[in-house]
Amino acid sequence: MNAAPLSGLYAPSLALVTDLYQLTMAYGYWQQGLQDREAVFHLYFRKAPFQGGYAVAAGLALAVDWMENLKFSEDDLEYLGSLSGSKGGVMFPVEFLNYLRHLKFSCNVDAVPEGTVVFGNEPILRIQGPLLQAQLLETALLTLINFQTLIATKAARIREAAGPSDQILEFGLRRAQGFDGGLGASRAAFLGGADATSNVLAGQRYGIPVRGTHAHSWVMAFANEVDAFRAYAQAFPDDSVFLVDTYDTIEGVRQAIKVAREMRANGHELAGIRLDSGDLAYLSREARAVLDEAGFTKTRIVASNDLEENLITSLKQQGARIDTWGVGTQLVTAYNQAALGGVYKLAALRKADDSSWDFTIKLSEQVAKTSIPGILQVRRYLNEYGKPRADMLYNTAEDLPPHLMLVDPADSTRRLPIRPDTQFRELLEPVFRRGQRVLDLPTLAESRALAQREVQSLDPGVRRFLNPHIFPVGLEMGLYEYRTSLILEKRPMRSA
Repeated sequence: MNAAPLSGLYAPSLALVTDLYQLTMAYGYWQQGLQDREAVFHLYFRKAPFQGGYAVAAGLALAVDWMENLKFSEDDLEYLGSLSGSKGGVMFPVEFLNYLRHLKFSCNVDAVPEGTVVFGNEPILRIQGPLLQAQLLETALLTLINFQTLIATKAARIREAAGPSDQILEFGLRRAQGFDGGLGASRAAFLGGADATSNVLAGQRYGIPVRGTHAHSWVMAFANEVDAFRAYAQAFPDDSVFLVDTYDTIEGVRQAIKVAREMRANGHELAGIRLDSGDLAYLSREARAVLDEAGFTKTRIVASNDLEENLITSLKQQGARIDTWGVGTQLVTAYNQAALGGVYKLAALRKADDSSWDFTIKLSEQVAKTSIPGILQVRRYLNEYGKPRADMLYNTAEDLPPHLMLVDPADSTRRLPIRPDTQFRELLEPVFRRGQRVLDLPTLAESRALAQREVQSLDPGVRRFLNPHIFPVGLEMGLYEYRTSLILEKRPMRSA
């Protein structure tokens, strides 16, 4: 299923999903006659989330849908025309609103496919086109890519903790930041490695399998657990998972077994039991023993209750007998990192005579916040087994030398020579050319499969949760030297 991710779900126009300063800058560019100056922006993050070693790129399909439908409606323009400045004058004149009325998206966009593992300072998207248009894209692209990438990465970490054979169910809608947060989180969680969701709208919109059990209120609505389980089994004879911890967990397991025997006599099997509180390691071991002794060795044990990757890892180390993990709050809210922190920076601007590029840089007192100039591409070098070895950022506007050297932008003493015969692939792929989409987007299931292959291709040291190994990401030597010279040129000299 490939329902349109955004169009058709929200208002016909989403052009105003932006910060005001994007529009004030757009007006300023228009007023100065700079609106059509060709520019290049990169969208990237500086540091992998959750103190981890990688991120899983996500959100491209949503971003593509938004860009394809970018158009200011009459309602949008009427609202913008009603805005006033601090002294009561109109903020945007009629002439500029007419310009927006006829604005047609015409940028080139290159992007890393959804599901690809990415690292700090690597462009996930590269936007090239008229300065005004490229500027207008900033906020919407950041909110879509930042959140989806953050949740997909969290889900990939949970998948790493659970292992390849356990099931992961995303149960987070009721704790998500509103309808949109819940819907977006369900999509990204599935892409990152979850097997199913409880979110029915996400199931409808994105074709994600939907799963669910029942709440404690179901049990409390009946005279006793046996009656509650029996009634649920009558409603769902082949898909029953009983929540057994309403009163006493192990006794609840025994009551579930009574009903399971009745189900088996009628040709049905109890699918599973769910634990939602208490010492999950101990209770799951006890529950497994009781179920196995009664002959229900294939009945699954589902666990929920504020699960995340570190707790799942701990439970497995304790010998928990859980094979299905219901992960909610900690996944959809990306605990313990509120946002990815992706940024959108201008990196190149055509000179006024269109003859060549001015490469731009943003300086900072913090070295990590100094941007990288150029029209960047990410080249991923592979080892002899076809697995990622190192990534190189280089400027596509300059020719590459025959002998390549990668330089760590934070430590010039860390260098990696690249042999000419080393296999590689370019990560940024064409998505739009002059505003026309040139890429057939994969299905969500295909992106999910890519994410699992990509994460597993990383060295275990990069995947580990505590003090992960730093995957080598360097600048091509020429780019590093140019960036250094630009920093020295732009940074003012200060007297002692």
